[in-house]
Amino acid sequence: MFEVSDIVAYGVNGVCTVTDITTKRIDKVNVEYYVLSPKAAVTAKVLVPTHNEKLVGKMRAVLTKDEVTEFLDNIPKDKPEWISNKNIRFETFKTIISEGKTDELLKLIRTLRLHERYQFRRGKRLHMADERFLKEAEKMVLGEFAYVLDTTTDDVLNQILN
Repeated sequence: MFEVSDIVAYGVNGVCTVTDITTKRIDKVNVEYYVLSPKAAVTAKVLVPTHNEKLVGKMRAVLTKDEVTEFLDNIPKDKPEWISNKNIRFETFKTIISEGKTDELLKLIRTLRLHERYQFRRGKRLHMADERFLKEAEKMVLGEFAYVLDTTTDDVLNQILN
């Protein structure tokens, strides 16, 4: 159970503060919610029903500095394999995003950023769906890493790519 003022990571919303635990009446039933305030969107509020195990399961304490450092130190430095079949690639990327495993998200970011560079050198861009996957993965990882390391998301991205 989370408490008010806890700092959590919550899916694509990234790092959030639990600002309140409130009850709302919906269809004559009282429902308790965590009220989350994403660090990246100061005016936004996210309501997570406390009884919904699937949604609450997406909330977790932010990583420690040691855990972030370990993730960054263990990113494979070899050139990632590009999946040329777009249907298989999209399904693979969708699974990585939905599972939200940090190590897989880091590999996805690295893969897409390196492919983006390759495409740029050829005078092309990433496929629109690949861009969407990249932005989601970056929202899930970079903000949390930057928060924990007290740095910028650009610095974190440079560490992932270099």
